[in-house]
Amino acid sequence: MAVAVLALAAAGCGKSSTDSGGDGGSTASGTYQGKGIGLAYDVGGKGDQSFNDAAFAGLQKAEKEFKISGRDIEPQDGESDADKVQRLEQLAKSGYNPVIGVGFVYAPAVKEVAAKYPKTTFGIIDDNTVQAGNVVDLVFHEEQASYLAGVAAAKATKKNHIGFIGGVDIPLIHKFEAGFDQGARSVNPKIKIESQYLTQTAQEGGFASPDKGKDAANAQIEKGADVLYHAAGLSGQGVIQSAAAHQVWAIGVDSDQYRQAALAKYKDWILGSALKNVGGAVYDLSKSVVDGKPLTGEVRGDLKSGGVGFADSNPKYQAMKDVVTAVNQAKQDIIAGKVTVDTK
Repeated sequence: MAVAVLALAAAGCGKSSTDSGGDGGSTASGTYQGKGIGLAYDVGGKGDQSFNDAAFAGLQKAEKEFKISGRDIEPQDGESDADKVQRLEQLAKSGYNPVIGVGFVYAPAVKEVAAKYPKTTFGIIDDNTVQAGNVVDLVFHEEQASYLAGVAAAKATKKNHIGFIGGVDIPLIHKFEAGFDQGARSVNPKIKIESQYLTQTAQEGGFASPDKGKDAANAQIEKGADVLYHAAGLSGQGVIQSAAAHQVWAIGVDSDQYRQAALAKYKDWILGSALKNVGGAVYDLSKSVVDGKPLTGEVRGDLKSGGVGFADSNPKYQAMKDVVTAVNQAKQDIIAGKVTVDTK
């Protein structure tokens, strides 16, 4: 597909956007009348090799399969809710459908703009507070994937000392930490777990500052941790860089970070990744709109549905049979209801 870079006409609507080919109005079935899929990124933007890139992968898949266009817009540094409202309005007014806000920070904007455009389907990822007939809350059991990360970390550590690094100190990221801690302690109740949140608010850069992630990782490694799990978006790249430099394990998040091209030089030290199928959520919502049967309400991904999981791409991980066996058993126990994972 051809890709053209478009200048934004309206102020406050992001740094850049792309409009990927396709005819913008027809599909194989000829029933879709929208202009394409509109995607508005969270803090860190495209290129984080994690959360936002997962959403972009879903957009690309939908564009290709349904032969429709897509427009994705970057966030601005220090932007306000009014900027997000303007961005979503621009997409909806231009005829994009669905319009998807990537991240819980879009909740106020989605609520406001969805009321103005009742014929457009809006999606919001990682928030279930917006309830309207044309809004889909795309949420996940992050704690389940994090539990598997905790099991893997506790089985792989040689020092019985591991670490968690969260991007921002908020309830969503607490779920990652809670699942990780519980999974690790299911293997070794006495395991030592370092914990740090990079910032108190997203505006301070907790999800967008690799240097902050690297500094936090360096500190935890210095204390003795030899497996680090991050839930920090773009900041997590710094965690992975630090782990590789010290030759200890890192566990990625959201996307399979072992397979991310930008992280290739560090991949030997990426044990695995706690997956959140953001791309699948974007694709499924887009398909429902294209098919004329738009989703609505809350759609929550879990281990049973494949909405979350644990990536095993690294051959070094696959060779650790006791770790793999423990993670697989934990997955089955959660699916079977034998284990209920904490969210706090």
